[in-house]
Amino acid sequence: MTNQEQTNDKEATKKLFKYWQTRTIIVTMIGYAVFYFVRKNFSFAIPGLTAEYGITKTSFGIIMTLVTIVYGISRFLNGVLADRMNARYHMSIGLLLCAVANFAFGWGADLSTIFTGQTGGPMFTNTMVLIFGIILIVNNLIQGSGFPPVARLLTHWIPQNELATKMSIWNTSHSIGAALVAILAGYIMGSMGTNMSNNPEVIASIAANLKIDATDTEKMKSVIESASHYGAWKWCFWIPAAIALLGSVGLFIGLRDTPSSVGLPELHKTHQKGKDSSAEFKAFIRKSVYRNKWIWILGIANFFVYVVRFAVLDWGPTFLKEAHGMTLTNAGWTVAVFEIFGIVGMLVAGWVTDRYFAGKAHRTSLYCMVGVAIFMTIFLYLPDSTPSWAMILVLAMSGFFIYGPQALIGIAAANQATNRAAATANGLTGLFGYASGLVSGVGVGYMVDSINKVNPGKGWDYVFMMMIGMAVLCIFIFALMWKAKAHGYDELETKD
Repeated sequence: MTNQEQTNDKEATKKLFKYWQTRTIIVTMIGYAVFYFVRKNFSFAIPGLTAEYGITKTSFGIIMTLVTIVYGISRFLNGVLADRMNARYHMSIGLLLCAVANFAFGWGADLSTIFTGQTGGPMFTNTMVLIFGIILIVNNLIQGSGFPPVARLLTHWIPQNELATKMSIWNTSHSIGAALVAILAGYIMGSMGTNMSNNPEVIASIAANLKIDATDTEKMKSVIESASHYGAWKWCFWIPAAIALLGSVGLFIGLRDTPSSVGLPELHKTHQKGKDSSAEFKAFIRKSVYRNKWIWILGIANFFVYVVRFAVLDWGPTFLKEAHGMTLTNAGWTVAVFEIFGIVGMLVAGWVTDRYFAGKAHRTSLYCMVGVAIFMTIFLYLPDSTPSWAMILVLAMSGFFIYGPQALIGIAAANQATNRAAATANGLTGLFGYASGLVSGVGVGYMVDSINKVNPGKGWDYVFMMMIGMAVLCIFIFALMWKAKAHGYDELETKD
């Protein structure tokens, strides 16, 4: 082969690699965004379920805590599995099963009636809560098949010196999915369902469930709104489930596994799939993940990052409606703006990491958490007379900063463990992140209910104080990692 032919061949290979790299990023972005449609839709159904069935925030908090912990365990188990399995099948089958689970959610009340023979009352409601809990646990066990395959895919398709920038672009899928489902679910809850506002029994039932005095004209507007869209919560599950079905087909058609699966060279010669024995691979995982102090520090930091993120995402619609009197539709748009600012913050954080910090994502994360603490504090002390746009802007700036660490921790873990153990490392840090449900789920629900009993209307203030404290603590945790290198490839490839 002549030099010209070799040059042409290299150019063709480079062009083909770029095509598959871009295709993999785009397809997984869309696919993971759709995973959010069948995971974060539940929080928008909560106000409707509370109004129609009187389910308490503590009950919802317990459910959220259980499923968040289950999801964290699932992320870990799927991380271990993803380093050994074809990502194309792993991700597409997972999304398909999540769609099935969400169709089941919509029939939660019907299933409760079948089991209890009742259409209301404590036994019916408790059974319904149990059914939701079981389906949510199953759904979140499957949801863990979303990110780990991506962590493995992207480290095989993107060089480590470009990973922070390009994976930050990919990480916008979190915010895109959460923003779109917020808009969709907010629209569903604000425009669908059956209009029962002229039914006195329904009005009385909702008022009792929400503990609203029928003589309080202002608060009764919330009751009328809920009655006007009776049963809309079911569509919060059915419509996203239908979208997820289509998404699973798209993932199966659009994805391929590693570069070698399409005849292209691997990025890192020492980490080709199937090169080493199972015993050697397990030893590599132990050293690069389980005995790697940087992975453990990243995991602990992830816990606090996720407390703040999920406290806003899971409780945002309820908080904005109760504490600031927003309609559910407007609350949905506010959470969407939070996510949109998060997208921008994520992109900026990734670019800054590669451009100014030589890939040291942990340093960028530290500065981001300073921003989170500042804007959460400003939001807490905004006077009641603050215009809505200013309130939304301050909350959105918190989103701008919180999504930097949310993306960069996964990038840092992947780089520290290398592409050979990226999914396992992300599974471990994800386990810490979703263990945060102990605080952001039942912790927040119980805190609001308990404080409001003693000091009505002040529960949400204490929630924000807690989140500010978590943000400050996280700053010090990232500081422990200040001198860490950007990645672990140099040492491993030198030994090869």
